[in-house]
Amino acid sequence: MLTREENETLTRTGQGTPAGELLRRYWQPVALSQELPPGGAPKAVRVMGEDLVLFRDEAGKVGLLGLHCSHRGTNLSYGRIEAGGLRCLYHGWLYDVKGHCLEQPGEPSTSRFHEKVNHLAYPCQETANLIFAYFGPGQPPLLPAYEILTIPEEYRFVFKVFSESNYLQANEGNIDPVHLSFLHRFLDDSLARTARPSPYVTVPGSNDSPNRLFGQDTAPTIDVEETDFGLRISTWRSTGDSAGYLRVSNFVMPNLCAVPGETQGAGYLVNWHVPIDDETHWKYMIVFSREAPLDKSKFIQRYTSEINPDFLPKRNRANRYLQDRQEMQNKTFSGMGLFFGEHDLFASESMGQIADRTQEHLGYTDRPIIAARRIMLRAIRQIQEGSHPVHVIRDPAENQLSHLVVLSEVVANGVDWKSYWKTKAKN
Repeated sequence: MLTREENETLTRTGQGTPAGELLRRYWQPVALSQELPPGGAPKAVRVMGEDLVLFRDEAGKVGLLGLHCSHRGTNLSYGRIEAGGLRCLYHGWLYDVKGHCLEQPGEPSTSRFHEKVNHLAYPCQETANLIFAYFGPGQPPLLPAYEILTIPEEYRFVFKVFSESNYLQANEGNIDPVHLSFLHRFLDDSLARTARPSPYVTVPGSNDSPNRLFGQDTAPTIDVEETDFGLRISTWRSTGDSAGYLRVSNFVMPNLCAVPGETQGAGYLVNWHVPIDDETHWKYMIVFSREAPLDKSKFIQRYTSEINPDFLPKRNRANRYLQDRQEMQNKTFSGMGLFFGEHDLFASESMGQIADRTQEHLGYTDRPIIAARRIMLRAIRQIQEGSHPVHVIRDPAENQLSHLVVLSEVVANGVDWKSYWKTKAKN
């Protein structure tokens, strides 16, 4: 368990807080590109307790500014997109994407007062259908070259969902190997095919679904290895014959994961948990396959059947996740439908918006969670001591992540499963 002080350290993300300073050292997604179409309205956003406005100027460049005009505080999300920037409706002050005040039309024509105004602005970049921002000091680091961000568009699907919980407990759910044998299990294995919008319904090396293999061995052997990006988590489940089910997932500093997901090791799933404030966050979900383009119509149908157009989940705390006790008899373990994302929302939200970790009783199965917290606390201390935390990449030569490997595969007994991932790493 954590002390109350450690829990506060890891969960509070506002400006000046230890975890807030940590998260601000990394690029964070702040919107889907589709939320800011060319010619579209500015968008008010809240990130790590800061109220901001996101906009796209006439040239297509994205800016992220403080929400309130530097003049008299009017809300800039109502502003006009024109003349190379965002213009406040109140007195016409005009800002570009870097926060420069370009015009103050009410001032005398000879005035240079606008040159003295530096409005809050954060650097942005847009890639892989996502808009990223950097909130930290100095020059931004490189955006890590995750395969999921660099693969061609047709191989990737991106979405998001609102969560009524602190970012930390949600990301910890991603790196918990044992919950897969319970929370997400289908009592009727035929539902495993229905639940996946991709064709990857069986585990490579077998004819079984991951659901069947999770159910056969509910107490896997777990290996946790610290890396330069966070943690590599390998789990081994016996299949009852001469082989075992190997799954490799990753905790990626400071608030995301890379796990098999819908594409079962032919690609992977990233869940990226970005605080809105300390009690709510956005979960960005990015799926890809390196083997074939995704049938995005199926993904869109699957996700939009469970998530509203405003990205609020249809199953939520207010309606008790529409749990069906009859469904629990012969269909699903949880009685909460087929969508893993809403199962995860239930697990993290039902802890309370900020879980009280002083009341936990952690065991063997929690090794990845204990290790991830240790890495984050160490990184926070490093920042406080004036050094750089792990996985802040500034040298292009170091922006090679071939060792970030995700696996879901049945392999023969006798294989060194703790190092098997090396056979899949790209050279």
